[in-house]
Amino acid sequence: MPVEAEELEFLATEEKGEVSALIARPGGADAMLVLGHGAGTNMRHAFMQGLSDALNDAGIATFRFNFPYSEKGGGMDGEKVRLATVRAAVATALNHANGLPVFAGGHSMSGRMFSMVCSQESMDGLKGIVFFAFPLHAGKPNSERAAHLQDVSVPMLFLSGQRDRMADLKLLEPVVRGLNTATLHVVDTADHGFKVLKRRHTDEPVLEELARVAGQWMRGR
Repeated sequence: MPVEAEELEFLATEEKGEVSALIARPGGADAMLVLGHGAGTNMRHAFMQGLSDALNDAGIATFRFNFPYSEKGGGMDGEKVRLATVRAAVATALNHANGLPVFAGGHSMSGRMFSMVCSQESMDGLKGIVFFAFPLHAGKPNSERAAHLQDVSVPMLFLSGQRDRMADLKLLEPVVRGLNTATLHVVDTADHGFKVLKRRHTDEPVLEELARVAGQWMRGR
């Protein structure tokens, strides 16, 4: 049964103003995940809602949020604004966690924003990062976007689709092996948006798989 979400707002940046957030906290939750959306969606997108519901069912509270551009429309915010927004989202979630361990993560772009912040500064109270489809490359396959991950000190979980065209496994696997605190889980037949094929080798729904693996990983930190 879906958990009723609490709506709130927090200040993204002084210039851009406040953005919306949704906290969904199931009874007996073991952790809270600050959950950011992909570049072309928002916190209420069907994928984000479904993932939040699956995480709640797996005993993980979620803190979904918008960026200023996804809140108010217009082109994507610059990197400085997006980094400030994820910092503010974590700070707000920590104030609403009620003692739960707090992790951060997101689909594609948002996950990368969290790792970039953590590569630049220590985020007190943050236990780890969960990447739902880390966008390793946008065009020609390469590992340039992964360079900053060497400077991230918190544990990282990569949930990546077998058919993800933005994260060639031949490149992603050695990247993860080269990190001291990283784990990779490959989702059978999934693409970057976690759409799967009928020939998938499990009957487990893909969102339940993502939530199960992420929940187990968070509880083990």
